[in-house]
Amino acid sequence: MAEQLDPEEIFERAVAEGERRLDQSTLELASTSFIAGFTVLFGVVALGIVEGLVEPTAGHAARVAGALAFAPGLVFLVAGRTELFNENFSDPAAAAVERGTSAAPSLLRLWTLTFVFNLLGGCLLALVFAVEGAIPPAGAEALARFAEETAHRPAGTWFTRGIAGGALVSLLSFLVVSVRSDGSRLWLAYAVGFMLALGPFDHVVVSILHVVLGTLLGATVGPERLAAMTAVVTAGNLVGGLGLVTVTHVTQAMGADGSEE
Repeated sequence: MAEQLDPEEIFERAVAEGERRLDQSTLELASTSFIAGFTVLFGVVALGIVEGLVEPTAGHAARVAGALAFAPGLVFLVAGRTELFNENFSDPAAAAVERGTSAAPSLLRLWTLTFVFNLLGGCLLALVFAVEGAIPPAGAEALARFAEETAHRPAGTWFTRGIAGGALVSLLSFLVVSVRSDGSRLWLAYAVGFMLALGPFDHVVVSILHVVLGTLLGATVGPERLAAMTAVVTAGNLVGGLGLVTVTHVTQAMGADGSEE
């Protein structure tokens, strides 16, 4: 069995990965974020198609089948080293601890461009799948139904699910640098993707693209409702991703380092 990494080694690997992410050019960052957006949408489409096909015979088990179909989307993200908002909290934050306050503009640039281009890439591909006949009718119906259910939840539900989703996706970033083999990283990505789709977790990019596609396929969701959902889920992702996971793991590594002195 391979030797496990200790918290200090994990932190050092996170810093190295965070430095890479912070030092990307604007073009590279925009491109990798755009790719991540439409990669997520491929997962959403697969979820909708599988759930729509399985539901008539399997009932509620269709949700599990849909989550299994969505999960490869996160595997593609990790394998392709693309930038997904919230997944890129942990490593860049670790690098920022090393750099100090001078890293703040780089962090803000990273997270802002990632957020914008994730949604842009996903929304453009959603327009392609919204063409009549591109998605089987059962899949289109499942996606539209999900959009209406999600968009009309209370704000408190959005926020708490956003906290959980933010924590889960940020945890993926930490876990990826905690293991040694590529195979382990991809299995971790699949497991997190499955859990994210199964719920109760809301990730702002995944959930908003899901709702946008469902709306294009016939769901009734107004722009005000979509904007409110975006703001609340993003706030939840920040609390869960930065507050519950990133800060905890950074302080864990700093504490381990201090105990050895």
